[in-house]
Amino acid sequence: MNHVYLELGPKKVFACSLDWPGWCRIGRSEESALDALTDYAPRYRVIAERAGLAFSPGDPVVVERVPGTSTTDFGAPDAVPEADAAPLDAAEAGRGVALMRAAWEIFDEVTAVSPEELRKGPRGGGRDRDPMVAHVVEAERAYARKVGVRHKPFHGDREARDAMRAELADTLVRPGDAVTGPAVPGGWPVRYAVRRITWHVIDHIWEMEDRRY
Repeated sequence: MNHVYLELGPKKVFACSLDWPGWCRIGRSEESALDALTDYAPRYRVIAERAGLAFSPGDPVVVERVPGTSTTDFGAPDAVPEADAAPLDAAEAGRGVALMRAAWEIFDEVTAVSPEELRKGPRGGGRDRDPMVAHVVEAERAYARKVGVRHKPFHGDREARDAMRAELADTLVRPGDAVTGPAVPGGWPVRYAVRRITWHVIDHIWEMEDRRY
């Protein structure tokens, strides 16, 4: 089963899978967000299979609705559902981190075969390849602080980026008292951190794929 929560912004809605971290899509209504989530199942399958997981999610079943914010309308999930307070055992934590690692790996592969200049959006917007890569990494560094992982800006240093990711994965994969609540005061629950980080990488994988031709 594919358990889903809906984040209801003033104008847009995110549908996010609770069972498959990073599989989130946006629409202008609950129905269109759920349709978009389903439409992207074949593309998410690539992530799941890279993580070594069988992907047979079934139809989405909405189990929670949470109020969103202007950030939701801007195009990023921003609300932590109550479901993220559920206990997280070692097996599930490992599964989530495997999906996050798969997204990182595929993002690097897509970057390597994409041109430096990407096709612009319908209004002439959108980052080119290198600025997009820098954006993903810097956002990730900010997200990492939400679970107590702190690193200085990388300035294109891939070795430093990989060190941060290794620490981040190690932090998120360990079961313990922190998994039922924020990993640090004022931070994110582990379930939410894995979903948000993985979603951001996957979202830009798909954007880069869609704009490179």
